[in-house]
Amino acid sequence: MEWGTLAATLGGGLIAIAGTVLADRLRTRQEHRRGLQARRRDVYTEFITAAGTAHTELRRLAQRGAATTDLEEASRLALTDARVYEVRERLFIDASARVAGAGQTLFERLRALRRAVAGGAGISTPAFHEVYHPYLDAVWAYREAVRDELEGHALTPADFGWSAWDGRERCPHCAETGADTTSGQR
Repeated sequence: MEWGTLAATLGGGLIAIAGTVLADRLRTRQEHRRGLQARRRDVYTEFITAAGTAHTELRRLAQRGAATTDLEEASRLALTDARVYEVRERLFIDASARVAGAGQTLFERLRALRRAVAGGAGISTPAFHEVYHPYLDAVWAYREAVRDELEGHALTPADFGWSAWDGRERCPHCAETGADTTSGQR
């Protein structure tokens, strides 16, 4: 047996093993990336859905008023029952920094809306609208961040024929009272 043949065989074997290990490593990375993207998409959707469920209940409470229920307790339950707190924690684990920041802003605005409702702000009161429109703006900012990350194309208010995300221009109460319609523009 010649040393050259042995060296070539060993070298070829090492190259084959290295190629197999490299291919496996690349496949594992790609699977991890796909898994992370799927988890992110799921938690991003779950968070906006939970916030929407809580928002719907808060609006219902604001329409009914304090006459029929303890608004402090009911408004707290609106967020808890919608699982906003739970999903927010999962968002912080899997989300990118930009989406987590937009999610935190949405959460803070939702809590401000909860506090207004707990304080007795009815759906047509200025106190309700002072926090409601910033909440809507935060919802759309969150959606923009998610779409930009996952699809590379964020929506704009103009896509819907609007000038801003906060909804003031479409709000019958704000139009009646002459409320500022430019505060929600970004």
